[in-house]
Amino acid sequence: MLLPDLPASRTEPDGSAVIRLLSYNIRSMRDDTAALARVIRACTPDVVCIQEAPRFFRWRKKAARLARATGLLYVTGGATTAGPMLLAGLRAHVERTDEKLLPRTPGLHQRGLATAVLRFGGARVAVVSTHLSLARAERYEQAGLLLAHVRALGEPHVVVAGDLNERPKGPAFRRLADELQDGWAVSPWGGRRTSTALDPRKRIDAVLATGAVEVLGCGVPAGLPGVSPADLRDATDHLPVLAALRIPASGPATAAS
Repeated sequence: MLLPDLPASRTEPDGSAVIRLLSYNIRSMRDDTAALARVIRACTPDVVCIQEAPRFFRWRKKAARLARATGLLYVTGGATTAGPMLLAGLRAHVERTDEKLLPRTPGLHQRGLATAVLRFGGARVAVVSTHLSLARAERYEQAGLLLAHVRALGEPHVVVAGDLNERPKGPAFRRLADELQDGWAVSPWGGRRTSTALDPRKRIDAVLATGAVEVLGCGVPAGLPGVSPADLRDATDHLPVLAALRIPASGPATAAS
């Protein structure tokens, strides 16, 4: 099915910015990295929220290789946040970054948050990449910590994107959606299910945003020029989520802290 494209990235006359944000679990680049790069490039994102970025030997070199292959720049995260990572295009001015590890339950994987405050002309947005636990109780607690992190940023425009490891009716997902907009629910576009790439039956990846961010469309890209079904299957074990978002103008630029 050929989908209508999402709005292109642009700056509006009132100073607001339309940005394209992609969320993608890349399984440590253990699959077809050429297909992965093709999918990311075809989505023409301004920002990419990565989950399961390379975390071990020479992880920075692998992250840099992915950034070069997609025409993007490394921003923050990776092994330092136990997997979440941010990439961005040249249009984004990075004001500040934050890397945070969440409390870990013994015997379970470490989890973290990769955060950056980005300016697009007169519009400023905080972006958080996250990957929640496989364990139900820990996942629910992490959802609360994630919301506390969003509040502590002190930014009116925040976007959270990642692999939530839970369907929308689950308690952790609902905890997040009670406070943040669920992009797919607000403005569905493209496909809905994200896992697995070979046989998508579950929507466990999402883009969420604070209320002042306008969601213009959100979903799994399919039928776009340069994105073949084979590429989506071969790139990794998740399907990506692409969103177009309008960020209101934030006033004069401030110096990075």
